[in-house]
Amino acid sequence: MRPSKSASRPQQNNINPNERLSSALKSALGHPSQPIKRRKALAIMFQGTSSNAGKSVLAAAMCRILLQDGYRVAPFKAQNMSLNSYVTRDGGEMGRAQVVQAQACRLDPDVRMNPILLKPCSETGSQAIVMGKPVFTVDFEEYNQYKSKAFSFIKDAYDSLAAENEVMVIEGAGSPAEVNLKDRDLANMKTARYAESPVLLVGNIEPGGVFASFIGTMEVLEKWERSLIAGFIINRFRGIKSLLDPALEYTLRHTGRPTLGIVPYIRNLGLPEEDSVAFKNGNLDQTPPTGEHVEIAVIDLPHISNFTDFDAFRIEPDVYLKIIRTPQDFGDPDVVILPGSKNVIADLEYLRKTSLDVKITELFRGGKKELIGICGGFQLIGERIDDPHRIESEGCTVSGLGLLPITTILSPDKTLMRASAKHLQSGLAIKGYEIHHGRTEGGGAVPAVLREDGEVIGAGTEDGLLWGTYLHGLFDDDEYRRWFIDRLRVKKGLQPIGRVLVNYDHEPALDRLADIVRQSFQMDEIYRLIGLR
Repeated sequence: MRPSKSASRPQQNNINPNERLSSALKSALGHPSQPIKRRKALAIMFQGTSSNAGKSVLAAAMCRILLQDGYRVAPFKAQNMSLNSYVTRDGGEMGRAQVVQAQACRLDPDVRMNPILLKPCSETGSQAIVMGKPVFTVDFEEYNQYKSKAFSFIKDAYDSLAAENEVMVIEGAGSPAEVNLKDRDLANMKTARYAESPVLLVGNIEPGGVFASFIGTMEVLEKWERSLIAGFIINRFRGIKSLLDPALEYTLRHTGRPTLGIVPYIRNLGLPEEDSVAFKNGNLDQTPPTGEHVEIAVIDLPHISNFTDFDAFRIEPDVYLKIIRTPQDFGDPDVVILPGSKNVIADLEYLRKTSLDVKITELFRGGKKELIGICGGFQLIGERIDDPHRIESEGCTVSGLGLLPITTILSPDKTLMRASAKHLQSGLAIKGYEIHHGRTEGGGAVPAVLREDGEVIGAGTEDGLLWGTYLHGLFDDDEYRRWFIDRLRVKKGLQPIGRVLVNYDHEPALDRLADIVRQSFQMDEIYRLIGLR
């Protein structure tokens, strides 16, 4: 089990930080031989009063609306910070939110849509993915020294993508009103000014204070920044819209900007979340179905990555997807899944500190419960993890949970690839993608997942009760997911269904979202702002 396609991490010794970052980018990405000829594209940008305001979902809705109305449209987010990433067909890594937005445009995901992705790997540092390639791991202060250079890659990516499309739908990051970060903020007003795009400021009304957020944001913006704000969008509203009229009038008088949309709270949206905020705060937690069902438990790791691997289970009527945060949360699940992790060593320490490791081991060793590890979770269930290149630690070696006779060596090389494979126990073909550092080996484990090129990318025990794989997204496949659920049903004494009940397909969800947003936005005015009226 070894990575076969990778991007090398550059050497970092004896070079000052700014030179190191520049050198890394030149080495990994090169520079265009000719400047990209800029084409002024029409654009609209969604910024938020905070993270999790809903701007990524509204941007996806706008992408689908424009597509439905016959325009060539593409999404763009200059810089994203997320552990929820995806691999494009050509092996580039990008944020998952822009993948959904690309699907809304019926485009193949393209790293130009998210030229810079930061994947936090500690409290103060991130791995920087630039134009789809991991080029360095850097702490936040060091990265701030580099931001002026990073913007040149953002501009090149935007210009190249804009030249191929009629309209660009741009998403900001966090809030443009973070006064301690504004001078270094690449993803909000600086991008809006470069794209010459009007900005719609999105606020989540659910926690309260949305009108204060609109007004407060306007107050701390520079004059040129305020000039780019064209109006406000209220998101996740529940209630009678007319009750908002006094606040809408007050906000208009105070800021001179209208509210151009009031979007209702949309239940069961059916689209992946942009980041782990909703996952972490419990907003995605489910209640058990009333009828016959199986229970799938997913461990919430501090550095969980690609938590959307399990989204497809949420639409199954006979599945209860349960998130485990403490040993007391377990109950009596039918299977426990250890998900991906951006810092396996730190998350292993967390499992031991909270005694989650004890509970996981007890459930498995009882012989009745199945345990699965996905990517980082696959590494965790092994005997040992070595970090000689200091990818996640100071070069230590740690003992894993010791449940499977495999060992992992973390490597500077990163595997980034789309993959087709065969799940050996079911005999079914599955598809997904790999994003991982390191190499996992173990002669005592039984192959469980075989990639089409013959590489073993998953292994387990003979009885199939314990196994893991590097393949993200395998549960998105409807046929395999139903086989997996039916096997759990049989173990529980329930009859298997024997047929696919639901299709995990984003198309109906995107059309439904577009319909709701179209009815909620003042579309004529927004089209006028874009320049389409």
